[in-house]
Amino acid sequence: MNAYDLEMVYTYFRPAKTKRNQLLLSSGEVCRHYYFVNKGCIRIYTIQKDGRETSRYFAFEGNFGTALPSFIEQVPATEYMQTIERSELLSITREDFLHLIDTIPAFAFIYRQILELGFIMAQQRIYGFQGFDALEKVKWIIQHQPDFLLRVSNKMAASYLGISPSTLSRTKARL
Repeated sequence: MNAYDLEMVYTYFRPAKTKRNQLLLSSGEVCRHYYFVNKGCIRIYTIQKDGRETSRYFAFEGNFGTALPSFIEQVPATEYMQTIERSELLSITREDFLHLIDTIPAFAFIYRQILELGFIMAQQRIYGFQGFDALEKVKWIIQHQPDFLLRVSNKMAASYLGISPSTLSRTKARL
């Protein structure tokens, strides 16, 4: 992306500072913003009928985060989005986001790359985890997101890995 395009893109984003555990979106709301994380972390999760939280995605510095199905289709979200740390984000509305995709080819290309990499990572996690035991899951997360276990609570990390918090603690102790 050339300097002019980059400057143009930047003008559409608004800075946002959040508190720890601040909700950006609740289940049932329509997602109207896409976020870029300058500092901190966004977690996307669901709450099961029994009250258990299941973490689906974490966006750390340099990554984007949104409730994508709701953002794209403009239907009520089935998930929650929150910052788990005090965070500094850049926010863009759906309308502005779509305008940039339509008018700046380099932005559309970056967006496609983000979607493709996100899809690949999700596929690796889903299909890889099907045959992994707890130790293999923890090793996978350390390899692919080295700071993950240092920044995310055991409860959130365990829900992301599909294991119990006690199993995660025992597994980490074995490393």
